[in-house]
Amino acid sequence: MTRTSTLTRNTKETQIKLTLSLDGTGQSNITTGIGFFDHMLTLLAFHSDFDITLETHGDYESAGMDPHHIIEDTAIALGKAIDEALADRKGITRYGSFTIPMDEALVTTDLDISGRPYLVFNTPTLENPKLGGYDSEMTEEFFRALTYNAGITAHINAHYGKNTHHLIEGMFKSYARALKAAVTIDSKKVDIIPSSKGVL
Repeated sequence: MTRTSTLTRNTKETQIKLTLSLDGTGQSNITTGIGFFDHMLTLLAFHSDFDITLETHGDYESAGMDPHHIIEDTAIALGKAIDEALADRKGITRYGSFTIPMDEALVTTDLDISGRPYLVFNTPTLENPKLGGYDSEMTEEFFRALTYNAGITAHINAHYGKNTHHLIEGMFKSYARALKAAVTIDSKKVDIIPSSKGVL
């Protein structure tokens, strides 16, 4: 079984090229023009064991805009690629849950590859509004776009924490680890769609 996707997404605001393998080793080559975002996506690839090659360009570079479009559109593309790579969902574990302690911060992600997109996002106030060229408030928008386009129900709960970097990093890592568990193939049910309805 080869669970891969190659996607090109061009709009008036962004141009994205993406290749994804769900059954990789966490290798990545990621360029979005936003250093902190590149770092978070690299962590997402590493902790999910997804191989990701991503190149995003957009109005953040050319028109001096804020990074909103690049972050959200990258999430849309990544979600669509995950959805495509999962195909009919046969054999997947479906559910994943993981808690990450990140110094003083503690973050849990619980998710279900359900086909019913929904995001619950609970976090303490992110005290630092910018991390380099990254707008902290875009974290929720990233996970919403990723979750909805991948057909996932996800609950991200940052239980506590003070450092904005630590809270956001905990979110990316916990989401990645939960996703890794959810896409794992159950060797006893490789030809079964994990739903009593027979479809996800």
